[in-house]
Amino acid sequence: MLEKVKNLITDLEQDNPGAEAVALYQNGELLLSRHFVLDIPRLIYSHTKSYVSTLAGIAIDEGKLTLDTTLCSLFPEYDGVITDRRVKTITLRHLLTMSSGFGGAFLMGANRRKGEGMPDYLAYMIGKPLIYTPGEKFIYSNADTHLVGCMVQRAVGELLLSYAYRKLFEPMGMGFPGWETDPAGTAFGGTGLYLRNEEMMKLGILYLQEGVWEGKRLVSPEWVREAGRKQIDTAHPDPWNSGYGYQFWMIPQKENAFRADGAYGQFSLIFPAENAVVGIQSSETNDVNKLCAKIRWHLFGERV
Repeated sequence: MLEKVKNLITDLEQDNPGAEAVALYQNGELLLSRHFVLDIPRLIYSHTKSYVSTLAGIAIDEGKLTLDTTLCSLFPEYDGVITDRRVKTITLRHLLTMSSGFGGAFLMGANRRKGEGMPDYLAYMIGKPLIYTPGEKFIYSNADTHLVGCMVQRAVGELLLSYAYRKLFEPMGMGFPGWETDPAGTAFGGTGLYLRNEEMMKLGILYLQEGVWEGKRLVSPEWVREAGRKQIDTAHPDPWNSGYGYQFWMIPQKENAFRADGAYGQFSLIFPAENAVVGIQSSETNDVNKLCAKIRWHLFGERV
């Protein structure tokens, strides 16, 4: 993996479509870290989702949630806004696999800035009619992940930001990162976390180490195994976008590989067979298709 990542960096030094940083962690150490811009925290977009998923896994480990816990059972005060009784059957598992049944991409960036969901994202989503039966169809949506975060916050009886700090950020030496919140002050599950590349990829390293960080177990190996394997078919012809776990994308080109993925190219690529994690951050002006083509060529030998 070292030579492959070196070749990727060399390629980017000659023809960079917008990558900001590339790093390789393998066999217990950081072997490479190349920054093309100033090394400061940046928005990691939907890579945030994998952090929220991990918090759900920790809450499950603690016995405060199960995959079959229903959204509405935790928020009985919203019963009066329900317009479709099937909403009451939506479980944590459905939300983690982007199969809530709402049938659209809700609370995405441009629409949130226009005021979608104000002033209460929970009421906005719980009050929607379903297009599909929960669990029937994968449709990527920020709202599903935000509802995961809301469930975790209610189940643990603590602000999601505080829980994330105690259970992940502080143990992994990440301080207290910036994180967008919803109008009620809940950390937004779908995006909004700001991290440096070497911080961002620590989650991938945690998963590579089966949930252990510096000798301390943060999340169970059972959760790591289930979150990082295919849980639902995304029905996409390109393997880069085929197969989804619990807020992680599959990488079928490599054995048991999977990734945390944020818009514009914020990647933690997790390769258990090689005992490696590759972290990549990129700019909003990045040609992400060109960047992914370079990644897939140098790391997988795949021409796209």
